Amino acid sequence: MTLAEFLPLFLFAAVSTITPGMSTTLATASGAHFGFRRSLPLMAGISLGLATMAVAAAAGLASLLLAQPSLQFAMKALGSLYLLWLAWKIGRSGPPHLDAKVIRPTGFLAAIGVQFQNPKGWAMTLGAAASFAALASGPVELATLLGLTFGVTAAVSLMLWCLAGLVLARLLRSAWQWRLLNGALGLLLAASIVPMWL
Repeated sequence: MTLAEFLPLFLFAAVSTITPGMSTTLATASGAHFGFRRSLPLMAGISLGLATMAVAAAAGLASLLLAQPSLQFAMKALGSLYLLWLAWKIGRSGPPHLDAKVIRPTGFLAAIGVQFQNPKGWAMTLGAAASFAALASGPVELATLLGLTFGVTAAVSLMLWCLAGLVLARLLRSAWQWRLLNGALGLLLAASIVPMWL
């Protein structure tokens, strides 16, 4: 595969992962409240989750999950409840706790679980598996290609969103500014659930 053949896949993954959604909202909120270093498990979990979804899409597992309505409904319901709980926590939180040791950001395993509930992630990876299958000689090569591409682009995108949250933490000083930001991030996260049910 040449660079010219790979470039469309890379651009698709880069644009898909950097656009706002539930994962980028979580990374921004985590950066604002916990800083970059303490947000690394969240970003690593989301990135690995998306890479795993891409591998599953290439292997055909996503089609199996989508064909099971009861399993799909259960995943949506549990994912929605968890995301609403996170949105509530973000929306009601105060100024950041960048140096706090007691308050913990979303962990690695929870971040993987959140990513598996992300309809945008499934749409991206399923679309990529269908659109770019010709780049690989078989399902294993396609799974490796998609997994690496989506994992790396997601990691870079989430780092940028996390840094944006960290910058906001440095700029915002008053309690009302934090209430406004936290309320907006909470609403964005809650709104990201809507496409899951459409």
